[in-house]
Amino acid sequence: MPLPRLDRPVIQLALDFANAEQALRVAGEALPAGIPWVEAGTPLIKAEGLEVVRRLRAAFPQAVVVADMKCMDAGRVEVELAKKAGADVVTVLAAASDATIRDCVDAGRHHGIAVCADLVNTADPAARAKQVEALGVDLVSVHTPIDLQMHGQDALATLRAVCAAVAIPVSCAGGLSAATVGAAVAAGAKVLIVGGAIAKAPDARAEAAATLAALAGAPVAAGVNKRVGLDQVRSILVKVSTPNLSDALHRGGAVRGFIDRNPGTKLVGPAVTVQCAPGDWSKPVQAIDRCQPGDVLVIDAGDAYPALWGGLASRTAKVRQLGGVVIRGACRDLAEIHALGLPVWSTKTCPDAGEPRGHGVIGVAVTVDPHTVHPGDWLVGDEDGLVVIPAAQVVEAANRAADILERETRLAAEIDAGRSLASIAELRKWEMR
Repeated sequence: MPLPRLDRPVIQLALDFANAEQALRVAGEALPAGIPWVEAGTPLIKAEGLEVVRRLRAAFPQAVVVADMKCMDAGRVEVELAKKAGADVVTVLAAASDATIRDCVDAGRHHGIAVCADLVNTADPAARAKQVEALGVDLVSVHTPIDLQMHGQDALATLRAVCAAVAIPVSCAGGLSAATVGAAVAAGAKVLIVGGAIAKAPDARAEAAATLAALAGAPVAAGVNKRVGLDQVRSILVKVSTPNLSDALHRGGAVRGFIDRNPGTKLVGPAVTVQCAPGDWSKPVQAIDRCQPGDVLVIDAGDAYPALWGGLASRTAKVRQLGGVVIRGACRDLAEIHALGLPVWSTKTCPDAGEPRGHGVIGVAVTVDPHTVHPGDWLVGDEDGLVVIPAAQVVEAANRAADILERETRLAAEIDAGRSLASIAELRKWEMR
């Protein structure tokens, strides 16, 4: 089968699951909304084999089925296998050798399957697109992989350059949603590959319909599934939970031994740090004046008594719009802290205060068990606890946490519909051998 006609831009639903049943459920919800292309994603093919392509072909006989195999070698064999499984389009990595791409093209023409060259991680995508076009591929894909999406990267600049360089159709993948497909079309894309925005939605059919409406020009508000850069990272951190963040940090980042002294408030912000002697409140109070709105003051007083933080310091911090205070030591005046609504975490409380002797330093690495917190590291606190995020990882951690929240929202909807968590995740299948 040659490449289907692309008289207008189309949506391709990417199914990047580990389990075929989940993938087929989402496809069964979304495709009836009018989505014409469906993709067995690379993780799905690796987990389930080409049998999942056969199942998609059988379930959706009118759809264009894409096998995202990302061939890197043995192109002739893999293209033939994809076609025999029922695929209409198969992908090869543009980073593969010219020999492999030629074999994919020759096999595609022989067996009647279109070949798409994925430009992911090529040094010069526009130049390589021209080269693979000359080798005979049917379309190219500008692809921002998920690991780079988590660092806030998108594909639009590359997409424009590639669309200007080639005459064949160009597809675009990398975090597209109803909020962004319009921009990709404006940049020249003919195939809009949408994965998680639909696949993780509680109602995949409704999200698919919204994406198709956006493709037709309907206005759409940006949702949580838009990945962000550093300038917008706070907007994500206020939405996700500390369990989401711990999962994003490979089950890490959690702080031990601190108690939320103002439950119901959420602490979010980059750290301004203070090291001081137990009970010596001089440097902590001076440090408030160095904070910008949204900063979190992190005080290491050796996890000892007496109190070095109280109502007046909290009032000053509230007026200065701090994002919160974390104290490895003691605080007091909890009634005032509660009334102010300032997020305050500490390891201890006591009624007696220390003296402002001035022993300490502002802006150094401090201990927040079991972590070392550097100035500029981010802290997030909620009902579940505190998490520390190194400054260099905050964009990735926030975006991955948002991805986890989206996935869990979809799982919750399936559980509410009557499925169990064990059956959705197919836990017995994935037990370690």
